[in-house]
Amino acid sequence: MRTRLLMPWLVALPFTCAILSFAAPVSDQKQKKEQIVKPIAGPRAVALRSTPLYVSPDRGAQKVDRVAPGREMVIAERSGTWLRVFANTDVQEIHNSEDEPWVGTDDTTPPISGWLEARGIVDENTPNGDQILMGEAANEESEASDPRGPANAAQTAHLLYRRVVEIFQNSPLAAEAAWRAADIQWQIKKADVQSRPSAKERDAYLRSQIDEEEMKRVIKFFPHTRQADMAAFAMLDNKLCGDWQGQEKCPEKETELYEKYASEHPDGPRTALALYNSVYRQCVLVDMFHADQNDKKADAAKAHAHELVARLHDKFPQSDYSPRAAALVFKIDQGVPVYGIDQPQ
Repeated sequence: MRTRLLMPWLVALPFTCAILSFAAPVSDQKQKKEQIVKPIAGPRAVALRSTPLYVSPDRGAQKVDRVAPGREMVIAERSGTWLRVFANTDVQEIHNSEDEPWVGTDDTTPPISGWLEARGIVDENTPNGDQILMGEAANEESEASDPRGPANAAQTAHLLYRRVVEIFQNSPLAAEAAWRAADIQWQIKKADVQSRPSAKERDAYLRSQIDEEEMKRVIKFFPHTRQADMAAFAMLDNKLCGDWQGQEKCPEKETELYEKYASEHPDGPRTALALYNSVYRQCVLVDMFHADQNDKKADAAKAHAHELVARLHDKFPQSDYSPRAAALVFKIDQGVPVYGIDQPQ
């Protein structure tokens, strides 16, 4: 079954709103003359490189600004190898709700009008444009993993992936692009949250939460896909404990979270990992309960760990997580601690 995609009129919201604000009538005639009149509709486009924006189609003309890679544009006019565009040159794009698709909001600065060269510009009519944007986004994402790569490569990749979803909403690459855009932002924000002192708090509600909006959009607009399954798994980060502080309730709660996920996403790409995480936490509980001299609960946790390993082996026999989980239960069967320090006998 095909996924439900973004409605075209929703995707065009940011520029439509900005355009209407430019075209709105005003009482002052002087202001009316100074306003830029922009057509309501036009092909959406994106730059693959940092591109100068000029007041006229001439390299010798005054520069208005620069359009960064991945920034959205609407083409208003063509003149030879030049395009007159309304371009979003903002550094940040803000979103208020997961109910909104991948678009800007009223908080962003209105687009800037100007002329730029058509070289390196992909628009909605470019042959294989979705593949080109996807490929360039993947290139930027690869650069982001290189310590010598550009400092803003991750954000550029995020924007380019989002443009695939916005401009080529019917592309078979749209779901994957949406997930990758969301995942990049998630990793950036997760690193920020984990760098704060509150990250060590045991209870999740005591620390800063990672913004879930883009992940929720993946689930909303591409339901029942592997990308939606991965988004749901990522959002578990916000429910996990920070530092367990030796308290049994943390691995108990987290086991429940991962088992619930595995039940709701039985064939997902993260299900084997979820089951492995459940096994690990049950093995940790064995050690914790033994330390508290609660052998009855320790035996129950060990039995549960064995049940989960059997489930993992039956469902995902080819996954590395199956033998890894088997190694964990072997340790607890042998009395080798999984959590804490192994004391010599």
